[in-house]
Amino acid sequence: MAMQHVPGVDRGRVFLYALSTCGWCARTKEFLTDLGVGFSYVYVDLLAGEERERMIREVERWNPQLSFPTVVVNDTKVIVGFREDEIREAVGA
Repeated sequence: MAMQHVPGVDRGRVFLYALSTCGWCARTKEFLTDLGVGFSYVYVDLLAGEERERMIREVERWNPQLSFPTVVVNDTKVIVGFREDEIREAVGA
């Protein structure tokens, strides 16, 4: 899978589902990086075939509207959209 990891402070499992062409996704990625949080991300639009279908199903499990960015923290907290305060609170930064 085309997941990337950004090193940083361990604040639990932080995962960003994003699109490579999405400005809000880029801002979310930059915000997490600026907070110094370690996280993984994937650009769903750059995947192909079964890998893409599998990732879309995974995003829909967290966010039925399939909108981006979608941030999942510790498999319990889901933040849809670029919401600085919610992200900061969810990662304890």
